[in-house]
Amino acid sequence: MIESAEDGTLLPGTFAAEHLPPAYPERAARGTAGNLRAWQQEAINLYLERNPRDFLASATPGAGKTTFALRLAATLRGNQTVSQIIVVAPTEHLKVQWADAAARAGIRLNPRYSNNDGLGYGRHYDGVVVTYAQVAMKPVQHRLLTEFTDTLVIMDEVHHGGDALSWGDAIREAYGTAKRRLSLTGTPFRSDEAPIPFVQYAPQGDGSRVSLTDYDYGYGRALADGIVRPVIFMVYAGKMRWQTSAGEEMEARLGEGNTKDVTSQAWRTALDPAGDWMGKVLRAADRRLTEVRGHIPDAGGLVIATDHASAKAYAQMLQEISGEEVALILSDDAGASERIDSYSAGTSRWMVAVRMVSEGVDVPRLAVGVYATSSSTPLFFAQAIGRFVRSRRRGEVASVFIPNVPPLMELAAQLEKERNHVLEGPKSAEEMWDAEAALMAEAEREDKASDDLIEDEFKYQALESDAHFDRAVFDGAEFGGYAEVETEEELDFLGFPGILEPQEVRALLQQRQSKQARRSAQNQGILEHAPDKAEAPGALHRTLKEQRKLLSSLVGMYSRVSGEPHKDIHNELRRSCGGPAVAQASVTQLQKRIDLLRRRLRP
Repeated sequence: MIESAEDGTLLPGTFAAEHLPPAYPERAARGTAGNLRAWQQEAINLYLERNPRDFLASATPGAGKTTFALRLAATLRGNQTVSQIIVVAPTEHLKVQWADAAARAGIRLNPRYSNNDGLGYGRHYDGVVVTYAQVAMKPVQHRLLTEFTDTLVIMDEVHHGGDALSWGDAIREAYGTAKRRLSLTGTPFRSDEAPIPFVQYAPQGDGSRVSLTDYDYGYGRALADGIVRPVIFMVYAGKMRWQTSAGEEMEARLGEGNTKDVTSQAWRTALDPAGDWMGKVLRAADRRLTEVRGHIPDAGGLVIATDHASAKAYAQMLQEISGEEVALILSDDAGASERIDSYSAGTSRWMVAVRMVSEGVDVPRLAVGVYATSSSTPLFFAQAIGRFVRSRRRGEVASVFIPNVPPLMELAAQLEKERNHVLEGPKSAEEMWDAEAALMAEAEREDKASDDLIEDEFKYQALESDAHFDRAVFDGAEFGGYAEVETEEELDFLGFPGILEPQEVRALLQQRQSKQARRSAQNQGILEHAPDKAEAPGALHRTLKEQRKLLSSLVGMYSRVSGEPHKDIHNELRRSCGGPAVAQASVTQLQKRIDLLRRRLRP
């Protein structure tokens, strides 16, 4: 039997989480609920057992960090450990969400407290909700507010305390004397080496320091508990063509092993609203949303855009595709928070946003996403995907559409892995061209003065883009292969139900992959030994380094036959096939030169 105090607060040391179901004692759908999930009670018990001044809890987005924090806050107020609660949130929108959730937990927080209010926020409140930016403007005032009485400071997504040196210093100044500090994060790491305030770091053998988390509840465990949705990544590739600032016309396919610069430019071209890639991916995502809404009638979709111009263009495209008005959320729009709330409470299909919905915003009905931003930091990616994993009932499945670029593919494959924040790690060496590529680049280098003149005449311009389904990624495994959009092969992967258990997702994806392979074999007249995946015509598999070495070898062979110098052969290949020097060319462009030389060398 679980003992409790007169106010209903669970006493420390009286609960064994391992003996309870994952959603003890019953499923808590969202927000602050009367019934805690097992991990929440487990974390509270751990805190009460240790009774620490600082505590860092990491829980995957959608698991219920807010509920945990507010129940713990109510417990600490109930036993008179603290009398005031201060919540520090990343955005103004989240201030209201925290205040609403606190009210359901019996805690009255003022979300409209401003720095102009001084030390007064109203006697009828138990504390305030502020933002990191607000604290950074007047840290001394917030320190005095904290020191006024025994205070628990809850820092939501505490990694924001390292967003800027001034923010970190301000958080330390404001809350360094607080009686208790509870730090929360769904992603206990940052993409740089800025230390997070009030987080402990342990030295490692290589000289780095790794953050220490007091309690972890990762995506893998939450998925097994049925608290979050399984995420299927729908990966789309395609052929891109663009003009560089030097006037060179480039061509590459998403997913090829190109340089970081070529990959970045191909990715940028794919996201250009004027090209075909985004239009085809948005239509595929809308078809997926229609399928999901057959099982979850109010399911919604979210497109995360890089900038305002792209967001507006995507919203217009989706309105034409779906036939419905699209909620457009721009961070500098005064009515953005109200539009998010309206969309969350409604049943409309699509919302398009620039970053603002990437972290902390609670829209539980989001089930389909399009990652249409060039941001590839682990922190931003994890927070963005976190918008789709919140589950309202067991069996809901999330689908996120992403371009086939190495940074995102790696992050998608590692979704369930735990990460810690690392400081002062050894720097990775910059990628260097191999000696042969350097020699070829030197041979092909033209007069720099003329290049400078060309750069004044040209600027980057997306010329053409196309899209095709490339694969589905689930639980780190890949399923399916190349399929043109709006074909039966693509629809096989877009059309599975929106309600499935994780093991059913894997089984269905395997089934669709086998079906695609059989169909591909039949089309090729093959009755046995069907391939595991369908391949695009002329699919390229070599790495950039292999392409360069092969081209160098063929140039050497052709030089011996023709008597022409290597430099002249390379320059002639550029004129015939287009594209820049070897050191800057993409895999696709190198392959064209390789194919041309092979034809010339045939007897």
